[in-house]
Amino acid sequence: MQLIDMREIKGNIILRSGLHIGAGDMEMKIGGTDNPVIKHPHTQEPYIPGSSIKGKVRALLELRSGLMIKTDGEPLQPRNLKGLDENQKREAEKILKIFGSSGADSEELARLGPTRASFADCPLNEKWRNKALEERFSLTEVKSENSINRIQGTAQNPRFTERVPANAIFEFSVSLKVFGDDEQDLFDTLLQGLKLLEMDALGGSGSRGYGKVEFDFYDEEVARRFSSITLFDNGGNRP
Repeated sequence: MQLIDMREIKGNIILRSGLHIGAGDMEMKIGGTDNPVIKHPHTQEPYIPGSSIKGKVRALLELRSGLMIKTDGEPLQPRNLKGLDENQKREAEKILKIFGSSGADSEELARLGPTRASFADCPLNEKWRNKALEERFSLTEVKSENSINRIQGTAQNPRFTERVPANAIFEFSVSLKVFGDDEQDLFDTLLQGLKLLEMDALGGSGSRGYGKVEFDFYDEEVARRFSSITLFDNGGNRP
């Protein structure tokens, strides 16, 4: 196995709705929010962890593959390759090559090789950040939510969630190692995963409208290939 190429996808992630990726801070401070977003420990500016993008893209590709019933919802592993037909196995191996797997299946791991994709953390786009500071835009917002008692018609269980507001822009970068001429299609699979993410949502509360994102790629060829991707027979639209 020899490294023959490294492909890089760079661009911006533009928020089309508020984004919440939690900080995991369970301590509730007086006057604080129930659910703060993750921030850089030095600058206290929000960012998007590369692991959040990687995990969601992988989950969406696995969902599209139809293999989740064989994994009981757990991440796809080399042991799940047994008993698959050729098409399923080909799709599963692409996912495992791009995103990697645990070290439990050493024989299969040696055949599949190392993880191909590396997702960088996404800081605020410098130009957008400077504009926000100059015009005194807030880098985060606090959204109040509650549930409604259907009989009484009253709000209950209030919750305050911090989000990065819509129209914020983050810098995005992912690199892909290529170990053979037969792996060039991994790049297309990765783009398909990013397209699925754009169609779905990033972070928490996607079912409530959070986390709608748009990719703006620096490379024109990558942008053209991305825009031409059709993932479903109806193009992802109702017939």
